[in-house]
Amino acid sequence: MTSPNPRQRELIESTDGCYLVDAGPGTGKTFTITRRYAEIVEQDDVEPDDILLNTFTRNAATEMRDRIVAHSEYGARELRDAPIGTFHSLCNDILREHGFDAPSHLGLDEAITRSTSVLEDETIEGKYFREFVGKFTDDHPEHHDLLRAISDPDDILDVIKNLAANGVFPTMEGWYRDAEEQLYGDADAFEAVFEELNRPRNGGSKQSELRESLTDYDSDACYLPDAPSRAEIRGESGSKAIPGHVRTRVFEEDREGLLAFVHDVYVEYLAFALSRNYLNFSFLQLFAFVHLCENEALRDRLTFEYVMIDEFQDTSEIQFKLALLLAGTENVCVVGDWKQSIYSFQYADVENITQFQDRLHRFVEDLNSDRSRIDASFDEVNEIELDRNYRSTQAIVNRSEDALVVPGTGSEEVDAEAVLEDVVSLEAETDADHSHIEAIQHENEHEAVLTKIGEIVGNEEYAVRDDRDGGGSDGLRPPRYGDIAILTRTRDFGRELLATAEEHGFPMAYEGGVELFRTDPAKLLLAWLRILEGGTDEDRGWAVVLERAGYTLDEMKHVLSTGSYPSGMVAFRDELDGLETVSAVAHRVFDRYGYDGPTAEVLSTTIQSVYDATTMTRGDLIRFIEREVESGATHEVTAAAGSNAVRVQTIHAAKGLEYPIVILANMNANKFPSTGGSDGRIVYDERFGLRQRTCYGEAHDQPHVYDNWYWDVLKCCRPTEYDEERRLLYVAMTRAEDHLVFTAGEEPNTFLEELPVAVETYEPAVERPAVGETVQTRFDVGIPEPAGPRGYSPHSLMNDEVFEAVDEGRGAEYGSRVHNFAERYALGEDVEPRSDEEDEHHVAELLDSFEGELRVEEDAYMPLEVDGEQVTIRGVVDLVHVAEDAVEIVDYKTVLGRHAEDEYRTQLSVYWHVLNEVYPDRAVTASLFYTAEGELVEMEPLSKDVIGSLME
Repeated sequence: MTSPNPRQRELIESTDGCYLVDAGPGTGKTFTITRRYAEIVEQDDVEPDDILLNTFTRNAATEMRDRIVAHSEYGARELRDAPIGTFHSLCNDILREHGFDAPSHLGLDEAITRSTSVLEDETIEGKYFREFVGKFTDDHPEHHDLLRAISDPDDILDVIKNLAANGVFPTMEGWYRDAEEQLYGDADAFEAVFEELNRPRNGGSKQSELRESLTDYDSDACYLPDAPSRAEIRGESGSKAIPGHVRTRVFEEDREGLLAFVHDVYVEYLAFALSRNYLNFSFLQLFAFVHLCENEALRDRLTFEYVMIDEFQDTSEIQFKLALLLAGTENVCVVGDWKQSIYSFQYADVENITQFQDRLHRFVEDLNSDRSRIDASFDEVNEIELDRNYRSTQAIVNRSEDALVVPGTGSEEVDAEAVLEDVVSLEAETDADHSHIEAIQHENEHEAVLTKIGEIVGNEEYAVRDDRDGGGSDGLRPPRYGDIAILTRTRDFGRELLATAEEHGFPMAYEGGVELFRTDPAKLLLAWLRILEGGTDEDRGWAVVLERAGYTLDEMKHVLSTGSYPSGMVAFRDELDGLETVSAVAHRVFDRYGYDGPTAEVLSTTIQSVYDATTMTRGDLIRFIEREVESGATHEVTAAAGSNAVRVQTIHAAKGLEYPIVILANMNANKFPSTGGSDGRIVYDERFGLRQRTCYGEAHDQPHVYDNWYWDVLKCCRPTEYDEERRLLYVAMTRAEDHLVFTAGEEPNTFLEELPVAVETYEPAVERPAVGETVQTRFDVGIPEPAGPRGYSPHSLMNDEVFEAVDEGRGAEYGSRVHNFAERYALGEDVEPRSDEEDEHHVAELLDSFEGELRVEEDAYMPLEVDGEQVTIRGVVDLVHVAEDAVEIVDYKTVLGRHAEDEYRTQLSVYWHVLNEVYPDRAVTASLFYTAEGELVEMEPLSKDVIGSLME
C-alpha cells in the first residue's frame, strides 16, 4: 500500500475532533494510524509529547514507532521516549515518575518507588498470592466459611483482577468512589435481560428460553435445605414463563458477607503487594487511575492534546476511563473492530466499541460526578469505516462473515440479521479468484493434515500471490511450506501435530505458549526432587527416572519392590542431596539429561525465583511444581521457523498476522467452540454484581460445600458464551490471503457443519517430504520484557558452579530446617535446640548474645541503574539485629566449607546497601554465620558499581 484510499485519507486528514473508526481485518489500520500521527506531528505547534498513541502489545507499538519514523521528520532517537506504547507501560511510567503517594488515596500507608517492580510472571504471583492467603486466613477467622467454599485461591485473584479492570477499587475503610454500588449489580439491566429471556416464544405457545434452560435445575446440584424446589423456580406444570417473583428473589440475594470478604482480601492484597515491592498489571492501572483522579495538578500536567487508541476492542473499562483522564481536548480517536474482540479472559470489554458513544458519555459523567475532571463534552462523534481489504480474496472475505452467525451448538439460535446489520462488509482490493476454501475430515486428523500439506506444497492449484520473488506473469507461484500456517483453538493439538510432523520429517514450528512445567525437563526435575524428599512419593520419582533409562514395566516393579536401585542413580541422588541451592540441583539434573536450551534455563530461573521469594522447603517446592503441572501455567515460545517451515499457532497468537494459506485444524466438537467454563467460585458480572457459585454450610450437622441455587438461576441469564468463539473463528479465517482449509477428526463441530463449506472424507497417505534447506525448530521459551524495572535476586548474581563442585554437603533441606529453627527462636516461640543438632545450639547462642531488636526474614530491595536501565535486586535477609547505634545483618550458612564465601559476599553486599540507606545514622555490618562451627565472619561489602557490573 503506497497511498491511502479515500476512507483512509479522510481519517488521516481529520486530525481534530472525536473519531470512532471501524477497521476490519486487512484494511490497512496500522498504515492509516501511523500516517495520521505523522500528519498531526507535522503541525507547527505539536510535538511528539503532545500525542498519546496506545496499542495492545509492545511489538505493535514498536512497529508503529518505526513506521512513524519512516513518514515523519522525527528520527528513532527523537521518538524513543515519545508516549507510544501499551496502557501498562504508560501507567508504569506515570507511577515511577509521579506515583510515590498514589496508594495513600486508598488509605494505604505503603508507597510506590522507582524500584517497585512489575510482576508479569503469573506463576510467581500465584505463589506470592497463596502465601498471602495463608496469612489472611490466619488473621480473619470471620471469613473462614467463605474460604472453605473456595477450592482454589487463584479464583480470588481472578476476581480481584476483574474488579480492577472494571474500575472497582477498595479503600481501607470501604470502596473508592462508591464502587460498592457496582458490586450489587444493575437491577434495571438485569430486569431487561430477565424479561427478554423469560418471554414465551412462538406467540406464547412455547415456553421461554429461560424456563427451558432451567429444566435441569437441581438435577446434578447439592443445595442447602432452604433452596426452592424446581417447581417453585420454573412455575406450575404447563407454564410458559418463570414466575416474576423469582427475578426479585434471585437478584436480592444477601451478599453482605461476600462483599466484606472480597473487600478485605482485595485491600490487604494491595498492601501485601506493595510491601513486597511489586505490582501486577491490574494494580498498575488501578493506582495510575486513582492518582490521576485525585491529583488535579498531575492530571493537568500529563494530559495530551491528541489521544489515539489502537485495538480499542481489546480495552477494558478502566483503560477507557484512563484514556479520558489523559485527554486534554476532544481530539480522541479510537480504532478497532468488534468482530476481532477475543480477549475477554484478559478483561477486554467488547462493549467499549459496540456501545462507544453511550459509554463515552456515561464515563465522562461518572468521572465528573463529584468534581470536574474532564472538560471535553464530546458532543459529536464522527464515525469512519475502513472497508477495503488488502489481504484476502473476496471469496475468503465473504466466507469469513459467515463465521459471525454460525451457531455454537445444534440448539443455539443466532439472530443472523441483527448481527450482520452491524457488520461493515469489506471489499477485496485484489481481482484474484483462485481461492480454495475446503474442509476435510478423518479420524486420524494429524496425518490428514500432513497429507494435505504434502498435496498443497508445489501444487499450482494452490498457487499464491507473490509480488516479491519468483512470481509468474499472473503474479502467482506454487506454494512452499513457509506459506502455510496451521491455526488451532487450543495448544495441545498443535504440540501433538508437531510430534507427528517430526516422525514424518515435516518441517514445522510451534509458536505460542507452552506449559512449562509439563515439559520433559520439568518432569525429570520433579522426579529427582521427589526422590530426594523421600516419603510416599519417592517411588513415583524413581518410576519416572527408571522409565527414562529404558527399564521395562516388569523391571521397574522389581526395582521398586526390592529397593535395588541402580548404583549410578543412587550415586547421582547422593550428589544432588549435597548441593546447596535449588538451582544447582536443577542445573545438575538438566546437565545429566542433556537439556541445555532455554526451556531448562527458564525452568531453573523460575523455580529459583519462587524459592528465593519465599521460605519454601523442598517439599513445598514439590507441591508447587505439582500444582503448576495441574494448572498448565504457560510461557511464550519463540521459535525460529527457518526459511521454509509450516507454522503452528493458536488463533490468539495469530491475531494481527497473515499467511497465504491457513489450515484451521481441530474443528472438532468439545474443542472449538470451547466447552470449558472459566468462572471461579466467585464471579463478578456488571449486571448481577458480585456472586458466589458455592457456599459452605453445616446442614444436619454435616459440614459441606454446597452449590448456590441463586447462581444456578443467574447463570442462565448470562449472554451466550459462543459470541467470542464466533469472533475467534472469524479472526482465524481472516488470517488467510489465498486459500483456507478446515480439518476435523471423527466428530466435526457445529461451526464446521453450519458453514457453507462441503466437508470431504479424506484418506491420509503421508509421504516423507523431500525438503531443501529448512530449519527444524525446537521449543525456545522466551522471558517477556518487563514493563517496569527488571528484577533480580542476589542469588541470580552468584555463580552456582561453586556449589556444584562440592563433594560433600548437607543439602538444601537441612539448611531449610536450620533456618526455620532460627526464625522461630528469634521470634521468641517455644522452641529449643535439639540435643543432637549442634547447628541449632550455635544459632541459639548467637541470638541470645544480641540485646537489640531482632527482625527476621526481612525483604530487601536495592534499585540500580545498569547501562541506562533501571533494575531492582530483591532478596530476603535472614536476620537483622537493630541496636541503638548499630545494625548487624546476619546470613546463616549451613555449608561445611568456605568455598562459596566470595559468592556470599555478593549477596550480603546487596543487603548492606539497603540497610545502610534505611539506617544512615548507624554503623551497618554484614556477616555470615557458619552454623556448623558457630563462627560469625564479617564481610566487606562490594560497591554498587561492582554489583551492577555483575548484571552486564
